[in-house]
Amino acid sequence: MRPENQSNGFEFLLLGLPIRPEQRGVIFALFLGVYLTTVLGNLLIILLIRLDSRLHTPMYFLLSHLAFTDIAFSSVTVPKMLLSMHTQHLAIPYKGCISQTYFFIFFADLDSFLITSMAYDRYVAICHPLHYATIMSQSLCITLVAGAWVIAYACALLHTLLLARLSFCVHHIIPHFFCDLGVLLKLSCSDTSLNQLVIFTAGLMAIILPFLCILASYVRIGIAILRVPATQGVCKALSTCGSHLSVVTLYYGTIIGLYFLPSSSNANDNNIIASVIYTVVTPMLNPFIYSLRNKDMKGALRKLL
Repeated sequence: MRPENQSNGFEFLLLGLPIRPEQRGVIFALFLGVYLTTVLGNLLIILLIRLDSRLHTPMYFLLSHLAFTDIAFSSVTVPKMLLSMHTQHLAIPYKGCISQTYFFIFFADLDSFLITSMAYDRYVAICHPLHYATIMSQSLCITLVAGAWVIAYACALLHTLLLARLSFCVHHIIPHFFCDLGVLLKLSCSDTSLNQLVIFTAGLMAIILPFLCILASYVRIGIAILRVPATQGVCKALSTCGSHLSVVTLYYGTIIGLYFLPSSSNANDNNIIASVIYTVVTPMLNPFIYSLRNKDMKGALRKLL
């Protein structure tokens, strides 16, 4: 097939979720509800942290940035998917597809770094409580957030520039609900070996390494908790860490399985389901896991109401 010139402004066709036509209305309502819950829940977290001076701490500073990132991350893919599901307009312009890929990678990496920073904050709070205020200073929190934004920007820009240099064949059908980097590479007529190499090398820094740091932090937290008597506060901390770790495992497990492990050619439906988990479900769960079970957040909500 003759490669297509990107300057022609061609379009890709997003096939969306593998559902039957009679299920479209129910699935649309379900994902609309999940998306609205994600946006409103995370906006509520940001509002409470801004208004309540008791929540102006390193933990909630990081949480507010994570809440914003979850809103943006979910908004990159879900609105387009809902629009296509409702109007049956499956086309997305080439430039729009490249832009969606950029912002998807950017907010996915940013989410990863912020979750890692929050795990480090919990490690310091539980394992070094007497030095917490000194270690988790305002300057360190700002540095962690700024560093996360810069590294995520660099990774997303690198992937996008390498993607933009590729040529695509006449076949422009994407069997997914968003412009996934791995799927786009399969549609390209160009040599994608450099792109694949960057996915693994940049992925080690943006996904694998943060995941290992989170696991190491929670191993240290678990050891510290087991060394003290089983008081109510310790049990509560263990419960919170366990819930957090379960979401972290769900988030990173699906990403690692999709982009770093080999998959068979007939596993597309499974890949779509895994993508839904970390792009739609996890951002919705974060408000409940990180804050709505928290006593301080409940107190701030009662004060606001």
